[in-house]
Amino acid sequence: MKIKILRANPAGNITLFVLDPVPKEQRPSIAGRLMEIPELQAEQVGFLCPPIQGCVSRMEMAGGEFCGNATRAFGMLTAREQGGLSKVQVEVSGCDHPVDVDVNLAEGTARAEMPVPVWVKTVTVGTTAGTLVHLGGIAHLVVEGVEPSQEFFDRAEPLFRDIPGLDAYGVIFLEPETGKMTPLVKVPAANTLVWEGSCGSGSLACAVAQSQTLPDGEFARDYIQPAGVVRATAVRKNGAVIKAYIGGPVSLDPPVDVEV
Repeated sequence: MKIKILRANPAGNITLFVLDPVPKEQRPSIAGRLMEIPELQAEQVGFLCPPIQGCVSRMEMAGGEFCGNATRAFGMLTAREQGGLSKVQVEVSGCDHPVDVDVNLAEGTARAEMPVPVWVKTVTVGTTAGTLVHLGGIAHLVVEGVEPSQEFFDRAEPLFRDIPGLDAYGVIFLEPETGKMTPLVKVPAANTLVWEGSCGSGSLACAVAQSQTLPDGEFARDYIQPAGVVRATAVRKNGAVIKAYIGGPVSLDPPVDVEV
């Protein structure tokens, strides 16, 4: 079976967009096969679908989750296909409303609106304290000064099982002084657990965690990740996050046909 795909690189979080129609029930298996192609180096897969919220384009991730980096890349793709727009609204899985994406095609950057936290909690994994940030369909545990390991992820995973309706979740290993972060993210429906090159929602979770004790206003920071840099912004009013964004570089390869 041949399908047409486009490879996107939002700050190192390599994302494949499947341009041909694929039935929903086949998406996890197709995504798995695409992610096994070594030369693509893909970390996740999204599928272009007919719009249902009034926008010109819609993208759904293989596991039905919301992904900030994929949204940024899809926004750039939509802006380019609509004649080079600087701002677009796109429909994406895991979000019940159109998402604003600001695009600078000349500079190769895109910034996407992000969901604000449903809640934020201080939790512990053994003797390690962390900040659990629930962003709706995805949640992240931010821990500081912990060596990245799947062993720690496995110990933290029960925290996520108590949160209903999650499409994805991750542990973000953060070095608070440098802003260096390492994301390990699981998407149960797609049966994937990936050390991501970068993670947009994980970057936002870090910004939320690091701004908790700061005064109202805008907190923005560049988070340095294994394969790129994502700038996360959290805007607070009366202590609550009322707006959130992630931005950074995005590149799009030409479409190609692949055998799966």
